[in-house]
Amino acid sequence: MSGLPMTEICRSLDADCEGFGMEVQMNELLWFLMLVANFSLITVAYRLWGKTGLYVWVAIAAIIANVQVIKTVSLFWMAATLGNIVYATSFLATDILSENHGKKEAKRAVYIGFFSLISTTVIMQIALAFEPHHSDFSQEHLSAIFGLLPRIALASLAAYWCSQLHDVWAYDFWKKRFPDRKHIWLRNNASTMVSQLIDTAVFTSLAFLGVFSTDVWWQIFWSTYILKWVVAVLDTPFIYLARKLKDEGKIKDLVP
Repeated sequence: MSGLPMTEICRSLDADCEGFGMEVQMNELLWFLMLVANFSLITVAYRLWGKTGLYVWVAIAAIIANVQVIKTVSLFWMAATLGNIVYATSFLATDILSENHGKKEAKRAVYIGFFSLISTTVIMQIALAFEPHHSDFSQEHLSAIFGLLPRIALASLAAYWCSQLHDVWAYDFWKKRFPDRKHIWLRNNASTMVSQLIDTAVFTSLAFLGVFSTDVWWQIFWSTYILKWVVAVLDTPFIYLARKLKDEGKIKDLVP
């Protein structure tokens, strides 16, 4: 999931950037709306279905993020992809599982998300291989969404596996050292921010290193990580809310 400063794009295209102002402001509002929507939906899923709801959300996030990532928008004066928010919520889901249900349940969510990602990739590649009927109008559009280059697909899978398993390990690591409820913010952010750094480093390196110049690669790396870092900070109140719901006995798991 990548981003480039809009000023660089404007300079390279010799374009007039004044018209971006209103567009960027609207996109920023929509970005915050999407942020609240994602955090609210994951909280609702947990409230209604307990850890099963989080398992479902992790699968949803893994699939949607890899669809949204192909759309580039103007955001905070950068060219950014949309998948950063929903992908980051998978870290929130595993952190909630680690906090309230233990490391084993969090790792199970990672495996579910990874399986969902692989399954979607395999099934859609088979679907794209079908010869479309002459009246079909969707093949080109489906190819644009799901016809990933092998290098991009490998980068996405590797980044997910490495970063998510690290997040589960790191949350458990910090929880053992700072077990008090007041330190939830510490273990949540310490685990997620490093995990997001790993995710960004693995994905951008495997997907773009050698494809773009070093300067452009660094711009993609830092702009992507900054957006993920912001999401990690803003999800902190929601993990406190999840802990509160669990402590008050308001979480009923569908599966024991």
